[in-house]
Amino acid sequence: MDMQNAFQNLNWLAVTAAAVSAFVLGGLWYSPLMFAKRWMKETGITEEDTKNHNMAKIFGISFLLAFVAAFFLALFIGAGSGPAFGALAGFMAGLGWVFTFMGITYIFEARSLAHFLINSVYSVLALTIMGLIIGAWQ
Repeated sequence: MDMQNAFQNLNWLAVTAAAVSAFVLGGLWYSPLMFAKRWMKETGITEEDTKNHNMAKIFGISFLLAFVAAFFLALFIGAGSGPAFGALAGFMAGLGWVFTFMGITYIFEARSLAHFLINSVYSVLALTIMGLIIGAWQ
């Protein structure tokens, strides 16, 4: 498929919903219900530190980046793929590219296994769900 057809067949609602899903999953994943305390321990960020952060900027840029990821995942998946292929493509992109390259970075930065797993498993799950949504709406 050429790029012109890829852009014409892109379902922007699916891309937007996929970005929202990653944002919602991240909100849950990094919440006190799941991994907030351990993630904060691993990063050295305290609750006091977060009071000095511009959360609107952080959330805005995070959503924009999730949207960009969903856009490129939709181009990668293509039209007419279906939810099973979309989920598989998202999972494989997450595990095959994100997980592995984050692993390389974390090894060189001497970060903990727990920190790596919290961040990389989130990415794999987010891309899998994004792929499922995109595949279902293509």
